[in-house]
Amino acid sequence: MSAKVGDPVLFPTSIAGSLPKPAWLAAPNRLWAPWRLEGDELIEAKDDATLLAIKVQEDAGIDIVTDGEQARQHFVHGFREALEGIDFDRRVEMGIRNNRYKAMCPTVIGPLRLHSRVHAREARLARAHTTRQLKFTLPGPMTIVDTIADAHYGDRVKMAMAFAALLNDEARGLAADGVDVIQFDEPAFNVYMDEAADWGIAALHRAIDGLSTTSAVHICYGYGIPANIAWKATLGTEGRQYEKFFPALAQSRIDQVSLECVNSHVPMRVLELLDGKDVLIGVIDVATDTVEMPEEIATVIAQVTHHVPKERIIACTNCGMAPMRREIAEKKLAALARGAALARVKFG
Repeated sequence: MSAKVGDPVLFPTSIAGSLPKPAWLAAPNRLWAPWRLEGDELIEAKDDATLLAIKVQEDAGIDIVTDGEQARQHFVHGFREALEGIDFDRRVEMGIRNNRYKAMCPTVIGPLRLHSRVHAREARLARAHTTRQLKFTLPGPMTIVDTIADAHYGDRVKMAMAFAALLNDEARGLAADGVDVIQFDEPAFNVYMDEAADWGIAALHRAIDGLSTTSAVHICYGYGIPANIAWKATLGTEGRQYEKFFPALAQSRIDQVSLECVNSHVPMRVLELLDGKDVLIGVIDVATDTVEMPEEIATVIAQVTHHVPKERIIACTNCGMAPMRREIAEKKLAALARGAALARVKFG
């Protein structure tokens, strides 16, 4: 049985955030997919896709649902396109994630400002159409800074704090909209470990100032796209980079930490460094179309119980599912729910 708001469930299930968009909304199976519609028709189509994403998660048996990021073209761009102070025509080629790949990025040319809410429409729509716990995702300050050029602040930390202040405004609004969990996506934490401990966590603290709802940070190897898959293959058989900043993260005010687990080479014992946090463990690999078996998922959950208290484990996807084929994503959602249910029976 899936959880309604406030209901305790052992090994509840959730997704990192995004789901594939319907082909009638955007070009399928790709990131930065162009919209198929415009104007009022696009607004209506985004609403329809948001409701469909919720229905798909509920039908699969997911406990903590999201809007599927259906109203956003990209998880970072969806927020920053609403800001004043960014010139989207002034693009600079930048190395993203410590030069893992290059992208043409817009430029901050003046003080960053947010004149109105960014995601109120889809958050309120989602809240009105589900009784389950609702999570909403925002890009983290460090990750935004890693994907934008600076011609104004002259300092990465100063610019990150400016973004964090605006994220805080939006997060407070989302809490008022009835969102239960607000998650900040920080794949940059997987690359800039020293900076994450030095100022990345402080920027997150600024983003959650005064926030009474549950806060989370998602850290990952990124979407299942070729550049990320190739980079991941260079990391060796054991990914211990998290040891550099997980102790600092454990001391932070962030409530939950989401990270990839299955097929990630992250040693389970590293999770012990997150003592006191709820841990969203990725048991669904978004870099393959192979649909996990419930027994495989339950086994991963069982392994994690040796390092994280059972009541603090949330079964999740490794990352967002936006570039995946819809039918594969839906099968993986169903597998996630079945695997967690099996874990409850066998290890609860």
